[in-house]
Amino acid sequence: MSRKFLSILYRDDEIIVVDKPSGLLSVPGVLAERWDSMATRVQSVLPTARVVHRLDCATSGVMVMALTAQSHREMNRQFREREVGKCYLALAYGQIKQDTGTVNLPLIKDWPNRPKQKVCFEQGKEAITHWQVLARQQDYTYVELTPITGRSHQLRMHMKEIGHPLLGDDFYAPEPALTMAKRLQLHAHRLHFKHPVTGIAMEFVAPTSLEFKLAPSASSGYLQNTK
Repeated sequence: MSRKFLSILYRDDEIIVVDKPSGLLSVPGVLAERWDSMATRVQSVLPTARVVHRLDCATSGVMVMALTAQSHREMNRQFREREVGKCYLALAYGQIKQDTGTVNLPLIKDWPNRPKQKVCFEQGKEAITHWQVLARQQDYTYVELTPITGRSHQLRMHMKEIGHPLLGDDFYAPEPALTMAKRLQLHAHRLHFKHPVTGIAMEFVAPTSLEFKLAPSASSGYLQNTK
């Protein structure tokens, strides 16, 4: 099995953890040409695999799937009860002046422009994101994003709403930010949860696939373009 087809970070009898590439759907679409997805790739070799959570097509990084009904129920519970720890890495447009912050803006689907989301204080669902600056460059910032809730497009929308859309975001970024990267600069870097059967705490990390990486002298607070 080639790494390109399926990159496995961990597997046992109950769960499988994979590294999803950017541009691959988490679950298959309705049309035949959108059948290829992380779910269908895993199920082609492990037919009992069940989806627990999703990443946007353009987002790369860690995904976990359950291999039994019992594990599926327990993993769903952990996500529902917000017991799963998630950490993303991202490149945001412009210089974020503060070092840390929290965005608390409710989100709802923007039906006329779906699948886009929008902020709605009347009907939107609670959405909370913590962010921390890792490094700054003249026109973009390397940030760590920790979502407390798991709304669709939450990280993309929240960064846009504070004036720093993600580079390469073809839904929410203005032209300058969109053209600074070939793909959405959002990566699900780390996932922490308890094993659904043993209860043992587990953490998985997917090496960053962002187009920009920290320079060797990372302490200087600058990034370098590695494209």
